Amino acid sequence: MKMRSANPRIVVLDTETTGLSPEQGHRVIEIGCVELVNRRLTGNRFHVYINPERVIDAGAIEVHGITNEFLEDKPRFAGIAEDFLAFVQGAELVIHNAPFDVGFINHEFALLDDPLAPITQYCQVFDTLAFARQKHPGQRNSLDALCKRYGVDNSQRELHGALLDAEILADVYLLMTGGQFSLLDEASEVQATTVESGLVQRIASDRPRLKVIACGPEELEAHQQRLAAIEKAGGVCLWNR
Repeated sequence: MKMRSANPRIVVLDTETTGLSPEQGHRVIEIGCVELVNRRLTGNRFHVYINPERVIDAGAIEVHGITNEFLEDKPRFAGIAEDFLAFVQGAELVIHNAPFDVGFINHEFALLDDPLAPITQYCQVFDTLAFARQKHPGQRNSLDALCKRYGVDNSQRELHGALLDAEILADVYLLMTGGQFSLLDEASEVQATTVESGLVQRIASDRPRLKVIACGPEELEAHQQRLAAIEKAGGVCLWNR
């Protein structure tokens, strides 16, 4: 079971669409992406609404709340394709239920006057739904269910939205594929690098004693809740050992 990407650059992606199937002529109406480098959010985002040049199914509007009127003045996919590809190219895409989003993106690529190759020719793809089903067999693995399991706040998710869902999925992905382990691994790598390069400096033995600041009851409670969430997610908390 794949735990982590070897690619240091990850783009967490979500889309909203006019309906359920590109084979039925449905189109992408929103793309939301957030970037991670070395498992850290960089703050770089790609977010756009798209005029699908067709009517949105009523059932889809109930899910994401995006209306035909709202999209009337938005760009067509052809107008954002170049910027979108530039943002994701070379990254590993992290997507929940990847076949759905990948199928729609490939459909949009194929409709261009100068068609693009399938997205997998430009990016790797990691499906968090498939991964969750392996990690938590027999359990509900929707994004909402994973948020509850890993203690990710999704209280603002009354309707589906591509950018919000991508941000939430980024938190879920980090916890589900290692979470706290990345901090320990990174510390080990830094220590090895600094020792090998001779950058380690010894602290003088006559330096003043460090001031110890005790945490308060609220901080202790928050700390214990965080440790419990990590244990529940399958992590190993050294503080509990």
